[in-house]
Amino acid sequence: MRGTMIVTKRKPLEEITGFLKGQDKVFIVGCGECSTTCHTGGEKEVVEMKQYLESQGKKVTGWVIPNAPCIAAQTKTAFAQNMPALKDTQAILVMSCGLGVQSVKACDRMGLEVLPACDSLFGTLMDAKGNFHEVCSNCGECVLDKTGCICPITRCPKGLLNGPCGGVIKGKCEVDRERDCAWVLIYKELEKKGQLDKIKELSKPKDYSKTTKPHKMLVNG
Repeated sequence: MRGTMIVTKRKPLEEITGFLKGQDKVFIVGCGECSTTCHTGGEKEVVEMKQYLESQGKKVTGWVIPNAPCIAAQTKTAFAQNMPALKDTQAILVMSCGLGVQSVKACDRMGLEVLPACDSLFGTLMDAKGNFHEVCSNCGECVLDKTGCICPITRCPKGLLNGPCGGVIKGKCEVDRERDCAWVLIYKELEKKGQLDKIKELSKPKDYSKTTKPHKMLVNG
């Protein structure tokens, strides 16, 4: 596996034109990382969106693709370099995940309408073939030290912490017979490493208060 990202899917064009009703001047913000990889907010997709909006009678005042619009410093720099276009804009259409949309909103000092062009699906790893795999739920209480670095909270549809359910058949999950049971994978991994004693240790119920949202972490006082 290589690369971490947030997977996005572009919203239907009719939905985008629907919430842009009354907004005749639009500035587009893409994403040079996750959305580029997902083909939802890279240069090709931004240019296609520009052409589509213009075909709908909109004026696209400009567009920019920060490497990571979720990083405020990059978005602020992009805005500073495109201030004339932004001053002639009514709305900013953001072709990135929800983090990027909210970062753009936080960096906007002109009170423009900031709108999402994509739906955020899940955080993921990308394998060497370019496929996406959800492997972590950001649960706030990691158990990977006990499970051979295979997360049962995410990989098991039931989120079981102490071994497989009674529905596993021939190593496959009862929710999806095409999917390997997470706990069978965990067993095989621990067996390979000579650590099967770990599977005998009962895990306590998770402290779900750690997943209460919104989270924050103060690093500068």
